[in-house]
Parts: sequence; C-alpha cells; structure tokens
Amino acid sequence: MNFNNCVVPEFPKEMIENAIIDNNLLTMEIEFTRACNLNCVYCYMDNNLFCESRECDLTREEFQNVIMQAKDLGVKTIVVLGGEPMLYPYISDMIKFIRKQDLYIEIFSNGINVTEFNARFLFEHDVTFVLKMNTFIEKLQDLISGKEGTYAQIQEAFKNLENAGYLKEKNLLGISSVICNQNIDEIVKLWQWARERKITPYFEIITPQGSARANNGLYINYKEMKDLFYIISNIDRGTYGYTWEPQPPLVGMKCLRHQYSCLVTSCGNVQPCVGVNIKAGNVKEKSLREIIKNSEVIQNLRNYRQTIKGHCGHCVNSDNCYGCRGTAYQLTGDYLASDPLCWKNAERENYIKSYVGRMQAKNRNKFAAKNYSNEEYLVKAKRGNYFL
Repeated sequence: MNFNNCVVPEFPKEMIENAIIDNNLLTMEIEFTRACNLNCVYCYMDNNLFCESRECDLTREEFQNVIMQAKDLGVKTIVVLGGEPMLYPYISDMIKFIRKQDLYIEIFSNGINVTEFNARFLFEHDVTFVLKMNTFIEKLQDLISGKEGTYAQIQEAFKNLENAGYLKEKNLLGISSVICNQNIDEIVKLWQWARERKITPYFEIITPQGSARANNGLYINYKEMKDLFYIISNIDRGTYGYTWEPQPPLVGMKCLRHQYSCLVTSCGNVQPCVGVNIKAGNVKEKSLREIIKNSEVIQNLRNYRQTIKGHCGHCVNSDNCYGCRGTAYQLTGDYLASDPLCWKNAERENYIKSYVGRMQAKNRNKFAAKNYSNEEYLVKAKRGNYFL
C-alpha cells in the first residue's frame, strides 16, 4: 500500500488485526500546540480540558521522544492536528525529525501561515497537507471561521501550495470541510472541485462538542445528511471511479482509527481521539506502550465487536464501521453506546428530537450571538431547521 498517496490511509485488514493483537499502532495523531488564530464555530475545543495552561505543553525533546515510541510501536504515519500546527514555533524542526525517521506526515491546517516559503518547505519534505475549505463564499467562510479575512488567507495558502507543486505530482494535497447547515448546498460542488484537481476531500459530520455544542444552528437533518452521502457516493462511482459505502461520520472514508491509533495532546495526555476525550494516561508519567496496553477505554474500543452496545453492536456493517465514537460519547456520556446520530440506527430518532429540543431551548440564538449581525445570521442560517 502507498501510504503517501492518501489522507487518513486505510490499512489492510491483516495489518490492523496484528496491531490489535500486539498492542501496536499504525498511525498516531498529535497536537504540537492548541493555540489557534481562528475561532471556528464548530471547533471541537472550547476549552483545554486537561490542558489548562500552555505551560504544561511537552518540550520539543519530549515530542520527539513520544514519536520515537510510536515508531517502535509500528506507526507509519504521524497526523498533526491542533490548534493550528503552523503556529508551532518548531514545526519545521518536527517535520524534518519525522521525515528523518522515515515516517509519513499529514498536517491539518487552516493555511493562514502557509507562505510561499513554507509551502515549498512542506512540498520538499513530502508533507501531506490538508487545508481547511468550508465554502466558496467569502463572507460565509469568514463567518464560520470567526475571523474576517480568513477566506482570502485560505485562498492565498492554496495558491502558494499550488505554486510549490502540490497539484502537479505526488497527490499530497487534501481539503477538509465540516458539513453544516450553512454550507450543505455547496458540499457536492466542493467535492467535485476537489476530485477534478486530484485533491483528497476530507469531509465530515460535526462532532457535537466544544464550540459546536453552543451553536445548534449548525446541525443538519439526519435524513438530509444521509441523502447527501448517497448523492456524493453515486457521483464518485459514476464519474471518478471511487466505490464506497456511505456511512457517517466521514464522506467516502471509514473511521476505524480506534483499532490502530490514538491522540497525544500538546500536554502529553493520551486519548482515543478528539471526540472521545477521555484521558488514558500521560506520556510524561508512563510509556506510550504501557498506556496503550493497559488503558481500559483504548482496549474496549480496539475490541469493539465485543463491547459496542445497541444497534451499532449488531449492525450489518459492523466489520467496517462502529459509528462515531466521539458523537456517542459527547451525546450520551458512554463511548460504547450506539451512535445516536447515525441514520442506520433506527432506535435514535426519539433521542435526536429530544436532544435537539433541549439544545434549541437553551441555545437557539447562540450562533447569531457570536458577534455576527442578525442579517448575516438570517442569510447564512436561513435554512434554520436544525435536525427536525
């Protein structure tokens, strides 16, 4: 398998099974910083949870040490999240270090610090770069990002990446978009735009946590979401030759990361993923190997066929899907619960309506209140039906 030619690589079944048996990893997600220069309305972080101060952040040497531990556990790819990775003062040093270990690296970024020089550096070091791009509408992108001028900066970053060579060879460029009430009418067009340029589209459903919890105007009717996934699947199969089964939370991809991955936060906490923000341990106190092997939450998720509850536990697609664990945890408090927002979960309709009713009663105008005028809110959120 060529891990360098895809975002969030899908590993062979045998490789995943061996990783589970040996308590190894195939990828590791890492935050070098939680600092960010935007205030996205859907961001999964509205506070730093276990990291109350940046003074607790790992040093450069500690980050390098945990990457070496991950390599010893079999990691092939380091996925850099944030915060905004390009704000980390030692990002170039870490990229060089990771590549020196013969590991692939993927960076998810808003692109604001991607200058011409940085774009060339990223390309020359074979960094798979996933650029935030939620919409083609300038005012809407600025609105969603919480900062005026964001759209122009994203477009500038894209131009710099293109000029550096990202669209000419290697297939190292992706775009990320969170599907919400404000951009759903553009998602198909955005997907096709990416496919035509051989850019990997990384589109996902909002995980109801952090800032997204306070902005219920972002959410989409689950039937509408299902229809969108199937429309894109048909287009992908008929036009571009990609065949995949529609399933949340990722469009065109499978999220099986809990079987072979984990997240290390900027302060060294290890957790299953950004959505299941349960601390399994800290690399300052224990080795990564020890944390993976002895964490009940990580082991339960690795052995999901025996532990997942409800509809997800006996779904016909359970070999390739176990629902969004982040959504299950954030909405129910149980990371092993059936995904309450999956359209295949026939038991969840009453729960969704009950949950949305509570959210609307508590936060109905939060999206409008986040420093945006009522006119902007009505224009961009005019669909306004939430889940119902």
